[in-house]
Parts: sequence; structure tokens; C-alpha cells
Amino acid sequence: MSRKQLAKVAIVGRPNVGKSAIFNCIAKRRIAIVHDQPGVTRDRIATECKRPKGISFELTDTGGIGAVLDDGFGEQVRMEADIAIASADLILFVVDVQTGIHPIDRELAKILRNSEATVILLANKVDTPEQESNAAEFAALGFENQVNTSAAHGRNFDRLENLVQTELNELGIENYREESDGPPPVKIAIVGRPNVGKSSLINALMNDERSIVSDVAGTTRDAVDVPYTRDAKEYILIDTAGIRKRNKRDTSVEVFSVMRSEKSIRRADLCLLVIDAVSGVTSQDRRIARMVIDAHKPCIVLLNKFDLYHPGADFQNRIENFRDELGDDLFFLPYAPKVAISAKEKQYLGKIFNYVQRVVASAQDPVSTGVLNRLLQQSIERNPPPVRHGRRLKLLYATQKRSDRPQPVPVPEYLLFVNHSKLLTRTYQRFLENQIRKEYPMEGLPFAFRVRSRTNSDKKGDKKEKGGRKS
Repeated sequence: MSRKQLAKVAIVGRPNVGKSAIFNCIAKRRIAIVHDQPGVTRDRIATECKRPKGISFELTDTGGIGAVLDDGFGEQVRMEADIAIASADLILFVVDVQTGIHPIDRELAKILRNSEATVILLANKVDTPEQESNAAEFAALGFENQVNTSAAHGRNFDRLENLVQTELNELGIENYREESDGPPPVKIAIVGRPNVGKSSLINALMNDERSIVSDVAGTTRDAVDVPYTRDAKEYILIDTAGIRKRNKRDTSVEVFSVMRSEKSIRRADLCLLVIDAVSGVTSQDRRIARMVIDAHKPCIVLLNKFDLYHPGADFQNRIENFRDELGDDLFFLPYAPKVAISAKEKQYLGKIFNYVQRVVASAQDPVSTGVLNRLLQQSIERNPPPVRHGRRLKLLYATQKRSDRPQPVPVPEYLLFVNHSKLLTRTYQRFLENQIRKEYPMEGLPFAFRVRSRTNSDKKGDKKEKGGRKS
């Protein structure tokens, strides 16, 4: 897919003035976590804002500038905001009308006036017309364009949108165009428990400190979408918060973060499950794997920090040792290939996308109907299904169920017509799946059977099961 560079619009301001709420209003969907705890947004969170009748742009939310956080991230948040300011075509400077001008507002205004970027001042939290007069004092900050907004009530965002379009036009930015001469980008969610190296992996791939990296668990709060191109192929990398056990989620912000991570799994085309090769597979790794399986998503397991696993041995011996020591712990995702990497040392990262492309190619090459029927019938003849209630399962016909809409990584789903659907046990489903995978491994792809009966006596049962079951 050929893409024209998007205009860049950054939202900046001190903590808790409503930047994330404004971000969500402009993006027209809930992306950033909104909470009254200062410092919730730590990374630069970016999303594409498509405007069919205007100039589309990339909108970036930043951490609060001047934050003094108890976990020591204030300096890094300032650095993240500085990067956004340096790369922005247009800056939305947010202040809080209800608290008045703060010394940090004055300092930040001075920095922005000395930058080359165009600035629109957003006097936020003007929740009623009666509060308009309270916003007048912010004219002292010295910006020509000021819009009084209320993110909580959606006030004046039409006016803000018009002003953004006017300023982008005056900057001479051409309208964004996207030509559909290739497949849509594959959305890849990077998931795992805290502190296994998810953000380090994003940074290593991007060669950029876009996501804050720390050994403090829970650093990434939002699910961050990062456009990424490799070998002329487009991807969207979704960096997610570490998913901890429910009894260890100590704040409401963390609960929201985990919910956002779970949602990211559902909207992704493919998941990268990151596991710490040194500490090994934990019960929480298995729980996260179950989320991926339940969402019926393609998956690749990344064994990160492999540079620290028996570092004195050569790579092949380390791989064999790992399989001997932990191979049985990886049974929970049997269809997912395992790739050993080191995000910190940027080792073996190319292997990730080699496997991603193998998964994509396999998904686009389904087993044909004729081959599928012959393979299943031969498997049934070799190993007949068990007799249940005096009856034995008979396969009448099998075919692949087509998706209603094109997908970058379509998951194989096979429709089986049988004499009685209740005669197909889960154990026998797994047997049939294994027989198919022997001939067509479909690495990284989950497998699903939809089972339907051809007899009238069993159709009511099929309807109760909504047409079948997933294996």
C-alpha cells in the first residue's frame, strides 16, 4: 500500500488538563485512558484521523509536561512531549480554565512560542456558556488562535475541527491519499505479562524511543497503535499494557489498561505473545494464551531475553536446552511457532516477520474442498469415531466457510455436515484437526470446525449451539 506522509498534530499540556479526553473527542473513539490521576498517559499515543472532506492527520497524545510522578517518569514524559513537539506540524496546547494559569502553562507557552510549529490554544473545561469569561485570562499566554472547549460535554469541537483544517491548509499540507494497490496493514498485538519486554521490542523495531521502557512493571498504560513498514509491507503494531493476575491489579487505571489490552487482542489480526525466556513459562503466560485462543487469533510465541539464557553456549545448543527444559510448558498454544529473540540486543528480530509472512501466506491458501473431503474421509476410515448411544458419526460433506469481509489474516474455519452433530466429540475433533495439520501445518493459525446436521431430528440441537463449535 503506497501512503502519503500524514500531517502530524500533537496535543501537549501539563498533567490532568484533559488532553486524553480531547484526544478521544478528536479521534471520535475511545483510545486513550481518561482518569483523574496525574500521569496516566506516559507514552506518545498516536492514531490516524481520516477526514474524507478535509486533510487527514496523525493525532498524538503526550504525557503531562512538568509531571512529578512518584515512580520517577517525569523526565522521560517531558522527553516524549519534546519529541512530539519537534515532529508536529500543528500543536494543540491544552490548559485548564477551572484552575487558571499555572506556572507550567507559562513556561510551556514560552517554549511553544519559540518553536516553529503552529499552535492552537485549547482552554478546556469550559463546561457552560457562563464559564466563557473565565477563559479570557489565557490570552496573556500570547497565542492568536484560542478555542474554548469542554471535552466532557463535547463543546466547540466542530469549531476546533474547522480551525485545524484551516491551519493545515495554510501550512500548505496536501490532502492525504491512500492508494489501495496492496493489502491492508496487518494489525499485530504484542501481548504478555508485565516486564517481559513488549515496549523494548517496539522500540527495537522502530529504532526509536517511542514507548517508555523501564523495569517497573506496568509502565505502558494504553494500547498504542504504531504504524510500521518492513520489507515494503505495512503493519500496525499494537503495544499493550502488561496483563497481571486479577488479584494483583492494584488501581482502577491498571484495570482499564488490562481491559484495553484484552480488547486489542480481539481487534488484532495476529498476536505476538512475549514470554521471558529466563524466568520461563508462568501460569499468567498460560492465562494470556487462553485469551488469545478464546479470541480465536493467529499467534506467534516470542521467547524474549534469549541473550540471557545460557549465554555461554552457542545458539543451537541454547534452543535445544530450552526445548528440553521448557518445551512441555508451551503445549497450551500448539499451533503457534516459537521464535527466540532479544529485543534489548536487537537480535533475531527479522525472524519475527518471516514467521508473520508465513502465517499470512498460509491463511491465504486454504485447503481445497476436494482435498479436505478426501483427507477427512481417509482419516475416519483409518480411525473410526466412537459409537455413542448406538450410533456412529458419519461425515457427509466438508467445505471451508468463507468470511463475509476480506481480512489480512483470515482464520481457517471448516463447515462439516454430519449425520448427527452431537456424535462429534471434542476428542475426535482434535484428532481430525491433527490429521489436517499433518498435511497442512498452518503454523500460527487456530483451527475451527462448524458442525451441522443433515437430519431433521438434530437440527433443533444445532440451532441451540448456533451452528457449531470451535475446536
